[in-house]
Formats: sequence, structure tokens, C-alpha cells
Amino acid sequence: MAAAGLLSLCLVSALAFSSCSLSLASHQRDADRVARLPGQPESPSVSQFAGYVTVNERHGRALFYWFFEAQTTPEEKPLLLWLNGGPGCSSIGYGAASELGPLRVVRQGAELKFNEYAWNKEANLLFLESPVGVGFSYTNKSSDLDNLNDVFVAEDSYSFLVNWLQRFPEYMDREFYIAGESYAGHYVPQLAELVYERNKDKKGKSYINLKGFIVGNPITNDYYDSKGLAEYAWSHAIVPDEVYNRIKKYCDFKNANWSDDCSAAMDVIYSQYREIDIHNTYAPKCLLNQTSASSTTRAFFENDQDQLRRRIRMFSGYDPCYSSYAEDYFNKGDVQRAFHANVSGYPGKWHVCSDPILNSYNFTVFSVLPIYSKLIKAGLRVWLYSGDADGRVPVIGSRYCVESLDLPIKTQWQPWYLDKQVAGWFVEYHGMSMVTVRGAGHLVPLNKPAEGLTLINTFLRGEQLPAHR
Repeated sequence: MAAAGLLSLCLVSALAFSSCSLSLASHQRDADRVARLPGQPESPSVSQFAGYVTVNERHGRALFYWFFEAQTTPEEKPLLLWLNGGPGCSSIGYGAASELGPLRVVRQGAELKFNEYAWNKEANLLFLESPVGVGFSYTNKSSDLDNLNDVFVAEDSYSFLVNWLQRFPEYMDREFYIAGESYAGHYVPQLAELVYERNKDKKGKSYINLKGFIVGNPITNDYYDSKGLAEYAWSHAIVPDEVYNRIKKYCDFKNANWSDDCSAAMDVIYSQYREIDIHNTYAPKCLLNQTSASSTTRAFFENDQDQLRRRIRMFSGYDPCYSSYAEDYFNKGDVQRAFHANVSGYPGKWHVCSDPILNSYNFTVFSVLPIYSKLIKAGLRVWLYSGDADGRVPVIGSRYCVESLDLPIKTQWQPWYLDKQVAGWFVEYHGMSMVTVRGAGHLVPLNKPAEGLTLINTFLRGEQLPAHR
């Protein structure tokens, strides 16, 4: 029966409304099931769903999601929401298809490969394209795109969660965690705070069993992040002493409006990053995209893929042009149909990152550190991890951020291990943990997939990383 017909029957009897609501949710969930995507391997089997959830009826605003049940005993595992940043970059194109999802798009965009390090080994894994205007998510009111800011995004993401859980009621009481990277360093704690506050008032169907959040290479505090970016470039011999001395002299990063002298000095750093990958300083650069990165508000991922004509790979498997594969794949009509995406038939191209969103986004929040303090006091589990080869949101700035919280130390800074090798370092505070991942760039699950899986497994279990060989 069509959803509209089922809804009409539900409205006939108020007594039967609750039962009908469950039937309608089941119908919507079944409609979202993805049987198989083009190019998907025959085995192992993947239980997946994708589709739209309306977050604002009046504006016709809907967010697109891709959900994977846990590979084993999904009924026992927590629910984990993943968000990418930008702002304007797709959690489908990056998180799901390039980093930590079970189906990764491989070269030439025509084939999917099963990811043996997928995070749905440890959790039921939900990816959300947010805000509207990113990826397949849309609004029928164009003025929404001019009003995007952190508060707007958090409210829409919260509405999505409430409505999605009604569609998948078996997860309503499940332990819930939020994860993300880059500008999701804002999205994740802000959504966690909103869930925490709304939970105080609503113990019924809108209650979300939030237990904690984890963020990777996160934008957190403009002062510390900018200071860390400059110090990282100097300490890794990307710029000379003369440039760094000018930055120390002219840059007051506590002021959002940099002086001309400061901007000129910082532009020297960005000009050097035109020659290497700012997101992974020791990896090869994608030579097919020479877009400037000199603007301080430049997208964290260069995404003008229209001129790509060939692919390059590195012996380790890292592909600096990986995002073009996802762009090729998700623009295919058969993929969109199997995926329940672009249902309105919008003729425009799907992009991994949306420059219009970045250019119109209203950056109004200087720091999310007060949210950390609030939610740590509330008893939520909070972790921050950092790939130490990232030049865009460097580990140096993240250390400043965490140290500024002035939390008492529980376990001193020490290495953690994987396969008898140092995988990074960690420090445990009373209230949160900070972890580094050795040799990883901005996208830890892509650069160091085994370490990333160990990291999320340890976080979700509330355990300590392996501190011995």
C-alpha cells in the first residue's frame, strides 16, 4: 500500500493511530532499503538504507542519509552518526564512500569495494548530508541557503534525528554517539548540546539516548586553530623563520579580522600549500587540481573536479584524487535511482563539496570549547583525535584547545600500539581523552584505516587504547 493511502487509513481511527504510525514508519523504512548498488560486490552482504527525511515541512527542506546496519548483532550495537564538515562537504562522498563506510568507491567511479575496516563492524552507522544544499539534501525555499549558520544546522540535524528514529524505532532506546571531522568539529558538539538540552524536557518519543561524541582534526577554536596552523607550518619547515616571525609580530588570532600584514604573512603559508597537500603534508598532492588555497575561508577540500581527466595512485593505497571517484559514481543515473537520491530529478551535478554553501555560510561561532566544558560536566564521553600530518587543522592547535579546558590529568601522555608498532599517542583527562594518529592526515579513517577502526572500537567500549606492545 502507498504511504499516502496508509496515512489516510491511520487518520480514520484515533484509537488505531499509534499502531498505524508504526506501520507507516515500517513502510517508509522498507521503501528506503537499498537492495544493491551498481558495482557493488556480491559478497559480503550489506544491509543498507538511503533516502530523505523531511526536517521542515513549510520550507520543503529534506536531508539525505545513508545508513548501514552493523555487520554482526546490530540489535546489540550502538547507533553512530557521522558528519563531515566544510562547511559544504558531503558525508556521503567523504565519510561513507571514501573513509569509513563498508562500501568504498574505487577508481573510475564505476566500482565499489568492501572496506574491511568499516566502522559498522562496531556500530550501526548513519551518514547525513548536512546542511541543506550539500550533496543530495535540498530545500524548496532558496532563502534557506542564505541563512545557514551553526544554529540552523544543529536544529535541522536534531529534527532529522527525531524523525529518522520514528522511521527506525528499534534504535530509539539504543546508545547513541556522534562523530565527525574538520568543520564537524562545530557540528558535532553543537548537535550533542542540543540533544542534551532537549532531552531534559522530553522523555517520550523525542528522547535520544546520547552517550558521547568523538571528533577528528576538528575546527574548535579560531584562535588556537589559527595559531596551530602557523606553528605547524614553521615547525615542519614549510615556511622560513622570517615568515613565522612576521606572523608572531603582526597576527592577533583572537581578532577575527586579520590585519593586512598578518594576512600577507599567512598567505605565504597558503601559497606553499599550493605545492603540497595541506590535508596530508607527507602524501603526494593531486596534480590534477591547481585551485588556489590562499583564502582563509577556502574550503577544506578542493573540489573542482570538472577538469580531471586521469587518476593517480600511491603505492600505499592513498589516492590524493580520491574525491573525484565519488563524484563520478554518485552522478550516475542508475546509482541515484538505486540509492533513492535526487528523486525530484534536479538536472544539476552532485558535488562532493559545495562552494556556494561555503561562500554563503555565516561563521558566527568563535569557539565550541564552552560546549566541551558543559557536556564533560554532564558526564558525556568526549574524545578528540588528530592525524598528526594534517596541516589544515594541525595537532598543535588541537592540543592548545584541549589544554585550555584545564582538566585534571588521569593518565599521562603515552604511546598507543597497533600490531606492535606505535600508532600514536594519547592522554586521558578526567572527562575526556585526546589521541594522535601517527602519520595520518586530515582524514584518519582514509589514511590509517586499521588505526581508525581501533580508535572507534575503543571509544565506543569506553576503554583505554592499547598502551603496551
